[in-house]
Amino acid sequence: MLTTVAGGRVFEYDYCIGMQGVGAAGGRGFPVPVDFTLNKGVLYVMCRGAAEVAGQRVSITSIDHDLISVFGSHGSGDGQFSWPTSIDLDNNGNIYTADEWLTRITVFDRSGKFLQKWGELGDGDGQLNRPSGIAFDREDNLYVVDSLNNRVQVFTKNGQLLHKWGSYGNSDGQFDMPWGICIDQSGSVFVADWRNSRVQKFTPEGKLLMKFEEDDAGVGEIFRPTGIAVDSEGDVYITDWGKNRLQIYGSDGGFITSLYGDAEEPSAWAKEYIDVNPDYIQVRRRMNAKEEEKVFLRPIAVNIDDQDRIFVLENGRHRVQVYKKDKNFMEAQLNL
Repeated sequence: MLTTVAGGRVFEYDYCIGMQGVGAAGGRGFPVPVDFTLNKGVLYVMCRGAAEVAGQRVSITSIDHDLISVFGSHGSGDGQFSWPTSIDLDNNGNIYTADEWLTRITVFDRSGKFLQKWGELGDGDGQLNRPSGIAFDREDNLYVVDSLNNRVQVFTKNGQLLHKWGSYGNSDGQFDMPWGICIDQSGSVFVADWRNSRVQKFTPEGKLLMKFEEDDAGVGEIFRPTGIAVDSEGDVYITDWGKNRLQIYGSDGGFITSLYGDAEEPSAWAKEYIDVNPDYIQVRRRMNAKEEEKVFLRPIAVNIDDQDRIFVLENGRHRVQVYKKDKNFMEAQLNL
């Protein structure tokens, strides 16, 4: 296995899940994925597809490559998607999705049955303009990144506005086209401030606590961040969409290391597809596919499971790369 050692931590590549998966793949795959959530060994992947082409859907699969179900289609009707951006689960396992073109939040039950939708275009209280990242807190309040209104709005599960914060700009607490969002175990809120190339950390009420960005020495640069996750030890993981890497920081904001992708072999799904398509086999033999394909291409979202495994979703390669973090390495180093 390929490993990265930095800052008293070891990150070890494990495997990858996914493929493009449109048409002949029989439902398996993640066509142009934009976000995912992870719950009890199951991935819920929000796929954007391409306009007017099959692919706007939610793909649900186990982390062991077992396809569970797929639902959704392109359109503006109930339960359909146009430009989906994000996905999360409430405490009951219901599936919430955001769609920036349709300017709405759509809710499904755990089987993919449409339940409700809410949201309207505008810049007034509770209105939305290109909603992107969404995340639930422990009380089942839904935090929505209102991207073109440059703010975060907090709603009940049924769309009642609770409070909001943020405005346009590059000063502390301001945003310029924010995208992803994460809420850690203590309730702190992390927002990917896309055009300002930084991540800001807030209290649940919107008070700024910390920023993750390039320091005065040029260390820890981020360019167009999209997704954030926090592990049980407080380390912060940010998908650096613009530089095709995962940036890792300590809880104090200090930069630790970068991961660039290590998938030297295709996923189990992709291997099966390649093995029954001789043309693909010949093409891969004529090119240096391993070196090109192993690295991240447009990493867009990241999640951490209860074992502190790191799941990185790639928009450009339609897959998730999985890493293990050695949680005991730091303690062992201190005891040497």
